[in-house]
Amino acid sequence: MINHVLGLFTHPDREWRDIKGEERSIGPVYLLHVLVLAAIPVVSAYIGTTQVGWSIGTQDAVRLTQESALYMTALSYIAMLAGVVVMGAFIHWMARTYDSSPSFTDCVIFAAYTATPLFIAGLCALYPNLWLAMTVGTAAIAYTTYLLYQGIPIFMDIPTEEGFLFSSSILAVGLVVLVGMIATAVIFWGFGIGPIYLRY
Repeated sequence: MINHVLGLFTHPDREWRDIKGEERSIGPVYLLHVLVLAAIPVVSAYIGTTQVGWSIGTQDAVRLTQESALYMTALSYIAMLAGVVVMGAFIHWMARTYDSSPSFTDCVIFAAYTATPLFIAGLCALYPNLWLAMTVGTAAIAYTTYLLYQGIPIFMDIPTEEGFLFSSSILAVGLVVLVGMIATAVIFWGFGIGPIYLRY
């Protein structure tokens, strides 16, 4: 599993072929890959917001209470896992348009591996800083997009031209899912499940 993570960063084209050629089932991949990697940003954010905090200008550091941080990180974790499944379901549904017939398992696996840079970028949450988060987040999104566009033609056995259109559709849906997750977070905040700040 860890070899695939490293391979996606060092030689992604070859790694996508290796992943496609393996005997796969959704249980081990989802448990070992998604569950573990999705915990990286969650645990990092919990530590960063409760132990380190962040400063705006010259103001004192602001932290979250451990209870509110726990609620928020737990909800974020669930949202990330659900997001991978939703994206896998869309890829599975959309594949029929491009004369490809991957299994639902394959599509969820593809979505999970494509999201790997986003999960790993969550390490920057250990030190909450707006500019650091924007820089690392932008790089992670860019590389995730690169993995998507390079991986779809290989994983789905379709021509590169069709892969470009397929990938663009997936990217658009991914943005919609992200906006939906943000809207859901706002709704939860309205119910009182939101950040509670501590100032030092």
